[in-house]
Amino acid sequence: MKLHFMKYRKLSYWISGALVILSVLMLLFKGLNYGIDFAGGISMEVTPVNAEFTIDKMRAELAQFSPELQEIDGNAILVRVGLPKGSTDTMQNERVREIKDILGENVKYDQVQIVGPKIGGELVRGGIWAILVSFMLMSVYIWIRYRGGYAVGSFVSLLLDFVLMFGFFSIMGLEFNQTAIAVILMGIGYSINDKVVNYDRIDENIKKYHKMPMDDLIDLSVNEMLSRTLRTSISTILALVGLYIFGGQMLQEFAIAMTFSIVMGTLTSIYISNVILYHFNLRETKY
Repeated sequence: MKLHFMKYRKLSYWISGALVILSVLMLLFKGLNYGIDFAGGISMEVTPVNAEFTIDKMRAELAQFSPELQEIDGNAILVRVGLPKGSTDTMQNERVREIKDILGENVKYDQVQIVGPKIGGELVRGGIWAILVSFMLMSVYIWIRYRGGYAVGSFVSLLLDFVLMFGFFSIMGLEFNQTAIAVILMGIGYSINDKVVNYDRIDENIKKYHKMPMDDLIDLSVNEMLSRTLRTSISTILALVGLYIFGGQMLQEFAIAMTFSIVMGTLTSIYISNVILYHFNLRETKY
């Protein structure tokens, strides 16, 4: 069965435009939910000395601080607690004392760190630079690898991927931290790989079918690669489902964001980067 993707090219533009507007508005009015890495907070590595003092009980005891708890090496537990905006050194130390009073003698403190606003701000700038540099490098690669419509299609869809990823974090209220930066870069890399594979097949078919209308040729190429695209996406998503179920609370948001990035990258490859090629005379494109 041949699917006619080009038939809905105008609809894909409208939907993409609406999603971009929604993402931008959410970023302007709601912003991102910065995690401890960027907003500042307390990080403690503790080891329970009492077997009955489990991670669930610890989470319940510290519920007033909305903590993030993660089991790490051996029996150790990583406890992360955010700080109110504008916290002073005195307030930060007071919060540490409050946590220690609650945990009491039930744990041994292996490490205690406080990430202040200044350090958080430096991490934010570093994360932004990482995204900008990766975007520029990918753009250079696209331009070197392709020319004309191929470069325009992949560049537009790449920009769309970035905007929608940030919008997704804002809309869902997922914690935006260093892991989120990694998710965005991994998702964009996955998306670029999918686009390159589709472009290679389109280019092969252009050389094979000299008189086939461009919309039919793009539909043919996408259909030929569709099974490969879906198998890759579904197998990756299934692995993320397992990570969500068994990976614990700390990895659930990672799994959710990565799943969205894979679905988004697959859809922008089919309905944006490929569809844009329709507006260019690819048979005269040399690269």
